Amino acid sequence: MMNWRKIIGFGVSGGAAGVVNGLFGAGGGMVLVPTLTHYTDLEDNQVFPCSVSIILPICIVSLCTNIGNSGLPLQEAWPYLAGSVVGGLLSGCFGHLIPTKYLHRVLGILILWGGIRYLC
Repeated sequence: MMNWRKIIGFGVSGGAAGVVNGLFGAGGGMVLVPTLTHYTDLEDNQVFPCSVSIILPICIVSLCTNIGNSGLPLQEAWPYLAGSVVGGLLSGCFGHLIPTKYLHRVLGILILWGGIRYLC
């Protein structure tokens, strides 16, 4: 049976991922990966796919909300969509070959790089 601390942690983590994703258009995984590692008994190699499965509906909600508020510039989005489909397929097929500790390090570097880029 799950205790209330875990249930509250799940809710706060999911809410934080939704807020980050909604405000910045991405980044929910930066919240979810560490919290899934902390609050669940998932193996390290299960955390990233679980995070992606949680982020998908968050992205759909953010997309629908943004379309309603400001429209969707499809002409600018299509080239990125095509590339992301290819990248998603490749990482889905071959990502399990990369040790999880390296995935965590790369995620950390990307978070730092993004933060520095926006500060400068």
